Amino acid sequence: MQDLIQISPRGRGPRLPGFLRKPQSNYLSVQSLKSDLRRLDLHTVCESARCPNMHECFDRGAATFMIMGDLCTRGCTFCSVPKASPAKSEFRLDPNEPAHVAEMAARMKLRYVVITSVNRDDLDDGGSAHFAKTVSEVRRAVPEARIEVLTPDFCGDLPAVERVLAAGPDVFNHNMETVRRLYKPVRPQADYGQSLRVLEHARAYAPRALTKSGLMAGLGETEDEVVEAMRDLRRAGVGVVTIGQYLQPSRRNREVSEYVPLERYGRWEQAGREMGFKMVFAGPFVRSSYMADMVNRQAEGQCAEPTF
Repeated sequence: MQDLIQISPRGRGPRLPGFLRKPQSNYLSVQSLKSDLRRLDLHTVCESARCPNMHECFDRGAATFMIMGDLCTRGCTFCSVPKASPAKSEFRLDPNEPAHVAEMAARMKLRYVVITSVNRDDLDDGGSAHFAKTVSEVRRAVPEARIEVLTPDFCGDLPAVERVLAAGPDVFNHNMETVRRLYKPVRPQADYGQSLRVLEHARAYAPRALTKSGLMAGLGETEDEVVEAMRDLRRAGVGVVTIGQYLQPSRRNREVSEYVPLERYGRWEQAGREMGFKMVFAGPFVRSSYMADMVNRQAEGQCAEPTF
């Protein structure tokens, strides 16, 4: 799910409410972790997508690794990750990246590792083999850690989904991002039904892996449309769903339609419990990989619900 800073350009969109102003601190922790990441030529979605939680997460030693570079072949209107032509040399896969992610996970002493990626529609397998190799390397380096993958849709290539799952991640996450009606304007190169099929196939192929997905609020959807998307996810076998406020990352991105009132998140959580989700984590600063370790433990009944 998108992780964006709280920017409300002057004169565009609704005014940012006070509850969405999150102070940033812990600069020493942030800079130290960034330096370690750069030494291994690694990227995080926390930085590339301008996450409002980055200072908090980096300070507690958590980060979401973003593999296959920091340039994307798609141009989703909500996302700040740069889009570029596959012809650029920066698009070459780094064969050392899986080992470097594993090295960094071990250095950080992670017990829960989240791996995501840009979309790589230029690759025949969508980068699924690279994903699988990264999971395997991390498993070898930190065998006691749980691993969550947050994958693209691989253009609906289900064998690519199987390739990632065969590496043995504990959680398979693919974000729907928005409701059916808004897919074309928000995710013009994606398809609502295709994303559901990816999740449904993942659940069927690896029933022991927890399936997870995320939605953004404030893109122009109605409350009922979010509930309907949740029903679709539940029918696809998804066990965990996250819902958070969309925040416009730059002037070139889609404007915020609404800053969702806090009580609405509570209603979505209640609706999700009634549908049978193991966990619904909803709130203004919730992101797909935010507090992923605690969300996973809650889904498995091992800890109290996380707070944002």
